Amino acid sequence: MGIKMASKKTDKNGVSFLKGDLQEQLGDKIISEELYRGQLTILVKRESLEDVLQILKTHSLLAFETLIDITAVDYPERPERFEVVYHLLSLSQNHRLRLKVTTDEDHPVPSACGVYKSAVWYEREVWDMYGVFFSGNPDLRRILTDYGFEGHPLRKDFPLTGHVEIRYDDELKRVVYEPVSLTQDFRNFDYESPWEGMTDVQLPGDEKQTKPAVGWKDYK
Repeated sequence: MGIKMASKKTDKNGVSFLKGDLQEQLGDKIISEELYRGQLTILVKRESLEDVLQILKTHSLLAFETLIDITAVDYPERPERFEVVYHLLSLSQNHRLRLKVTTDEDHPVPSACGVYKSAVWYEREVWDMYGVFFSGNPDLRRILTDYGFEGHPLRKDFPLTGHVEIRYDDELKRVVYEPVSLTQDFRNFDYESPWEGMTDVQLPGDEKQTKPAVGWKDYK
């Protein structure tokens, strides 16, 4: 796709003319757009991502030369559950842009590292936390979790307690992994507040109050 030239215009916040420039340069690559609190968000076709980022970075009226971050959001109820979100900044034109693509567990997202070198580490984090695969990333390894970690902890269906816990074993002289084992002596999970759920224990300072009639335990 050839890059079209457009005249430079500005308004109070630059958003309306930025939208016009984006529509002119990207055309049907844009699926939808949204303006929220003065910042423009565009949803683009996943297969067009590399071309879109190249135009956004190199076109003189757009000039999004800085990739601030790549993150993701998980919507398990959607057919394509993941939104991969790119935050772009143009220092020369003084405007920002949020760009999104959608995907699922089976379809990779084209890597942005050919356009923005910093994308390599950002994509590693999204892969580690959400399990989104980026085709073309030369070093797609976990970056925040430990070696051998199972699952992707920012997915909505990942258990809050995790699957395993680690500790240092004095006898083995090494770190060992064990299934999560939580002690819940002081909680009844009855969807009340944390304090309302504590019906079988008397806390320090409550000695003058009536002891619970059921399930009494001496506090130690």
